[in-house]
Amino acid sequence: MTQKQRVANAAAYVLHALPYRETSLIVELFTRSHGRIGAVAKGAKRPRSALRGVLMEFQPLAASWSGGGELKTLTHAEWKGGQPMLAGRALLLGYYLNELLLNLLPREDAHVELFDAYARSIAELGAGGAAAPGLRRFERILLAELGYLPLLTETAEGGVALDPAGEYVFVPDRGALPAAGQSAHLVRYRGAVLNAIAADDYSDPAVLQQGRQLMRTLIDQVLDGRMLNSRRIFFEMQEP
Repeated sequence: MTQKQRVANAAAYVLHALPYRETSLIVELFTRSHGRIGAVAKGAKRPRSALRGVLMEFQPLAASWSGGGELKTLTHAEWKGGQPMLAGRALLLGYYLNELLLNLLPREDAHVELFDAYARSIAELGAGGAAAPGLRRFERILLAELGYLPLLTETAEGGVALDPAGEYVFVPDRGALPAAGQSAHLVRYRGAVLNAIAADDYSDPAVLQQGRQLMRTLIDQVLDGRMLNSRRIFFEMQEP
């Protein structure tokens, strides 16, 4: 039996909300202290509810809940402010981050570094800056925190540090292998590129382009055929 919780003022973001009965919502929260939490927000749709208008996606909250089982009861939520509303392409990228968490992050499994990376990415999207480096950083941390990221800085066989000038292929469930003798259909990466991706250094446009390619390959394997709605829309828009 799941132990009953009583948590107050946890840093949180709303990942998704669904109507529940006539006046309530079921919300998926990403919290810094408890990971992904499902909770019932009773009466949240009532005009005078203190929760009405507060449970917005991509906005920092202080959330309180109680109860055991898979769904908690959301008892309070306070908007912490300071985050511009996302719009346009930034909004769609925000939905992409949320879909990754909803599909890959188990409930009640805290990942502080991942939460902080998410908060940074949302802040960057709201500020209108270059989104791609922050997205690649978030993807890398997500994969690493969940145990799906092979080492990027050494070979899968022998654990030899990558030669910056060397050429490698990257096998998702293994890691980097010297390109010599590998299938010509596999993407080649220079050791310097893989080292830069591991360090979240996307100052070189070539690293940014190959980082996107590598992270997509790794995430696709973990999704195991599941298609994200946000990614489908990007494909339809032919976005990079």
